[in-house]
Amino acid sequence: MRLLVVGREGQVARSLREAAAGENDIVLQSVGRPDADLLRPGALAAAIAQFRPDIVVNTAAYTAVDKAEDETDLAFAINRDGAGEVAAAAASQHAPVIHFSTDYVFDGRKPTPYDEQDSPNPQGVYGRSKLEGELAVMSANTRNIVLRTSWVYAPFGSNFVRTIRRKLVEGQCLRIVNDQTGCPTYAPDIAGATIALARRLSQAGWRSDYAGVTNIAGPDALTWYDFARLIAKRSTSGGAGSSEIVPVSSAEYSARAIRPANSRLSTTRLQSVFDIRLPALAASLDDCLDRISQE
Repeated sequence: MRLLVVGREGQVARSLREAAAGENDIVLQSVGRPDADLLRPGALAAAIAQFRPDIVVNTAAYTAVDKAEDETDLAFAINRDGAGEVAAAAASQHAPVIHFSTDYVFDGRKPTPYDEQDSPNPQGVYGRSKLEGELAVMSANTRNIVLRTSWVYAPFGSNFVRTIRRKLVEGQCLRIVNDQTGCPTYAPDIAGATIALARRLSQAGWRSDYAGVTNIAGPDALTWYDFARLIAKRSTSGGAGSSEIVPVSSAEYSARAIRPANSRLSTTRLQSVFDIRLPALAASLDDCLDRISQE
């Protein structure tokens, strides 16, 4: 199976390379800036045509949620126009595209987990650009799988788990939002699921019910504050130090962009259509913290 990953340095892209490295049946190539830049028209099409992939996975995105409020054109150029170009280039090679999106397409007002039938209502530039990216992908390539995920973390890169653990080691007082709820999702788990999904497409072929949006998220829901406390509990047992953790409201935190109060995603479709379930938070978080502690 020839797998082309758009994006090199993101958490999911790096995790995909790790996961594929131990698989004898996968030839994976990741492309990104400067040679394959989403802002340079035609660059992705050339890279995809040269590699001739069986499946294209687009992990590349503009993810600076607050900066996006001031960099609207850049966010849309990458998250909408670039995503559409990737999907179209994959279609020209008769390859399905797996594209990653976000819980930020929702306004967060629903009291229960969001499923794929819920109407999006993004509240910021980042969410709007990602929603339009979903539509661009689905328009450009009929063989599309759009994976909406949330609260991604990994042993590397910039993410909540690494930030909290660093501040624990430094003994800083932590003020953490306690009125936003979501499902922390481990990038290596996403990568493993994506490869399982890609292998299914490669071996069994395309089915029409695969197309469209599918949620992929960890099975456990909690607030950022409770997530921080869990990280602290599991980190301090490993000698990472301790800090005071203070719950605050979103209003007190005063971020530039509005975040959804509810980011929980139902994964019923992921399980019923693709027979994929992600591991529990405790196991994934322990693996992440163990890897961080070995740095």
